[in-house]
Amino acid sequence: MSILIKGCILNGKKKDVYIEDSTISEISDRITIEAESKIDASGLIAVTPFVNAHTHSAMTLFRGYADDMRLMDWLQNKIWPNEAKLTEKLVYHGAKLACLEMIKSGTAFFNDMYWHLPGTARAVKDTGMRACVSSVMIDMCDSEKSKAEIRKNAELYDKYSGYNDRMQFALGPHSIYTLSEESLRWAAEFSEKKNIRMHIHVSETEQEVKDCIKKNGLRPIEYLDKIGLLSSRTIAAHCVWLDEKEAGIIAKKGVNVVHNPIANMKLCVGNTFKHSMLKKSGANICLGTDGTASNNNLSMFDTMKTAALLQKHAENNPTILPATECLAMATENSYKCFGLNIGLNEGKMADIALLNGKEPSLVPCHNLSSNIVYAANSSCVDALICDGNILMQGRKVKDEESIIEEARQSVKELFE
Repeated sequence: MSILIKGCILNGKKKDVYIEDSTISEISDRITIEAESKIDASGLIAVTPFVNAHTHSAMTLFRGYADDMRLMDWLQNKIWPNEAKLTEKLVYHGAKLACLEMIKSGTAFFNDMYWHLPGTARAVKDTGMRACVSSVMIDMCDSEKSKAEIRKNAELYDKYSGYNDRMQFALGPHSIYTLSEESLRWAAEFSEKKNIRMHIHVSETEQEVKDCIKKNGLRPIEYLDKIGLLSSRTIAAHCVWLDEKEAGIIAKKGVNVVHNPIANMKLCVGNTFKHSMLKKSGANICLGTDGTASNNNLSMFDTMKTAALLQKHAENNPTILPATECLAMATENSYKCFGLNIGLNEGKMADIALLNGKEPSLVPCHNLSSNIVYAANSSCVDALICDGNILMQGRKVKDEESIIEEARQSVKELFE
């Protein structure tokens, strides 16, 4: 497919952009090549799309269901019992709703860990997004469950590692408190053998750290390093309760850290993400929304603003985590994490978001990065192109009404 974007604002200048297949083929002042699709981008600002580096997409079905609760009470008494009732079909419709919400808020790639991976994989394929998808690994330190989880994930890899060019397959070891060392070591070995990523929750609460020290004599990052689970393939969500030694290990091993400010604040994990410490160590830091049961939306606009303001407030320093750096956490840092060759240059992947420069929250535009992080919202996104395909134009997404209705019916089925 070929697309000609006419007259967009790119890096402050009016440009035409020609996309051929899945690549940005040409950027110049005036392009006259005929294309299969043409977008009149007058007044629209071209930017790279966002990456949601940690979420559980089908949790859209639980949005607003169990709010204002303590984390473990929320998990054990509300979330896990209802997740046990999920089916592949329900996950498919929940994940499609999540994809719709992300597309309409300028996100083209998301990193997912959830049950019934085939449902999420199908949602990614059908909606045209990019994703890194993993199945939750939990065995609660039961040897028989461990064997079953290992067998299941090996089978999923065989079936879904090449399922879709826009989808990466990863392992999803949930956490050190829900998985045996046997399963964690297998995940580390399988990840290295197959060269695939691992997505894990780490040091989300103080209790997790205390329990790890009591059981293993080590803090969580030290323990994961000891058993060989840390590498540049590792995506560690949360990492709120770290010390300087752990930050150094993370940087040395090339681990990618994902900060989830809204979910962490809402569930009161008891500490503030140590951005300055991790930055000083040299770690690659990304941003995520977490699931909608703990956020309650999938907007990277909200996530960026919250992340920046939280760090300034916590350190009593308005210069901490400036807009350009925060925007990079949702874009460039995450592109690096997932090996995405995305950028507004010729030869890059054809992933582009177009913002409506006439939206009040984007006027005036003294600094585009500041406007995106501090002022903009999802309604500012007019169009989204992913892999050379138009997923949204004029804020309209194909089949969005049916996606919403199917999700509503799925919620009824789940909670009947």
